[in-house]
Amino acid sequence: MRPIETRYALSGDVRIAYQVVGQGSFDLVFVPGFISNLDLQWEDEGYTRLLRRLSAFSRLILFDKRGTGLSDRVDPRHLPSLETRMDDVRAVMDATGSGRAALLGASEGAPLAMLFAATYPERTRALALYGGYAHFHKWVMPPDRLEAFIATAGTAWGTGATLPNFAPGRVDDPHFTQWWARFERLSASPTAAAALARMNADIDVRDVLSAIRAPTLLLHRRNDVRVDPDATRFLAKKIANARLVEIPGRDHPIWTGDVDRVADLLEEFLTGERAVAEADRVLAALLATRIYDTARVGDRMWSERSLRFQESWRQLVGRHGGRVAGIHGELMISRFDGPARAIRCAAALRDAAQHMGIACAQGAHVGEVEMRGPPVGLMARVTMQIAAHAGRGDILASRLVADLAAGSGLHFIDAGRVTVDELDEPLALVQATSEQHLEPACRPKARSAEPAQLTARESEVVGLIADGKSNAAIAVELRLSEHTVKRHVANILLKLDLPSRAAAAAFSARHTGPDGP
Repeated sequence: MRPIETRYALSGDVRIAYQVVGQGSFDLVFVPGFISNLDLQWEDEGYTRLLRRLSAFSRLILFDKRGTGLSDRVDPRHLPSLETRMDDVRAVMDATGSGRAALLGASEGAPLAMLFAATYPERTRALALYGGYAHFHKWVMPPDRLEAFIATAGTAWGTGATLPNFAPGRVDDPHFTQWWARFERLSASPTAAAALARMNADIDVRDVLSAIRAPTLLLHRRNDVRVDPDATRFLAKKIANARLVEIPGRDHPIWTGDVDRVADLLEEFLTGERAVAEADRVLAALLATRIYDTARVGDRMWSERSLRFQESWRQLVGRHGGRVAGIHGELMISRFDGPARAIRCAAALRDAAQHMGIACAQGAHVGEVEMRGPPVGLMARVTMQIAAHAGRGDILASRLVADLAAGSGLHFIDAGRVTVDELDEPLALVQATSEQHLEPACRPKARSAEPAQLTARESEVVGLIADGKSNAAIAVELRLSEHTVKRHVANILLKLDLPSRAAAAAFSARHTGPDGP
């Protein structure tokens, strides 16, 4: 979706830049947070996703607050009051012909939206607040931290240095960090950023909360790194009949994290109907692969091997029915129609890396992705985090991958659980292991050969082997799958340290008692 023309509304003697997107049955005014830029926001995938979702059910009105983005700057010697900044919302609504609208206030935009709802109740259809607060110093940062933030902005603004303060989960995403640095530069100068921070430091709307009568939805991420979640819990107590929903995650901006979850909640609140699942999303398996230099070769040789591996990666992904989805920093992302194909491709990539004298670590996950474009959002980030936990030569996957690959002949062992920022519960992981064959390639030494080592089922299987039955015949008799029988046979040979089925049959004959083996 392409952004439409940017226009300007006059608020006093200040010009406020705005855009209008969508043709829904009601108006929704998005009041942004600390900084914004109407043009640049369309270049970020998460931001675009959010705006596209919101404009699908509303006439979405976007604007840059005074002092940021495409709007006029403020005089740092005479900072405007919150009431003056709030009135910019009214000016934009007047310019767009909006008599009454729902307001979505994000972060610093939330106090402005609350003040507007209390001041202009007749023009407020509903109020949605994300990551909001009523008092800056109490729930965002105390004066000493504010001064440290302003000092950092003065020396490093425009480099992306503030990203850990807003979205620590994205600091390892090179594409996003580069975008964030441009977002800083094109949203405000260092002086303007300091002025904005000082304006926000004056925010205290606790006295107006009881005057809000509009239906209110409160959203906050449970581990929000910038605004204390207690800030929204306070709002829930003070705003009449407000509904509070806490969602997983620690990244603060509304367009990061699980954007679809936020959009779903907003759509249901504002329309009274749940969002309809989009037809352009499909279930797929993602594989993230990264490589290591195991031979400590020089930079030139390492570069050559990296390029060779990337060529092999593209070939092997295609050979296994997958599609190359892109490279994110050191991670190569590929997409498959099913998890078994992804894991088999991962095994082939591991072998290819070993032949080149390097090693790879891989992570796989299953979920919904867009049919068009590169994988983005929660699904992609979880896959990359799984890969980050994988060691050299490991193929880690979510438990769901193993569940969906049942019956494929692949083997997995439990790999514990890891905490993922945007998930409610720790994610259960499994590790893909080499497929067990009928005759083990290697066997542990000095194993005892006592019959008691075998389970009851294995004893049944070894007895039938002694009767000369094939795996297929054993499967029919015991009502098992042939693959399960194959696994039992392999385990029997490993446990008893035997070289073949014939040896297992001989073992059974030696240990058969009057009641059988």
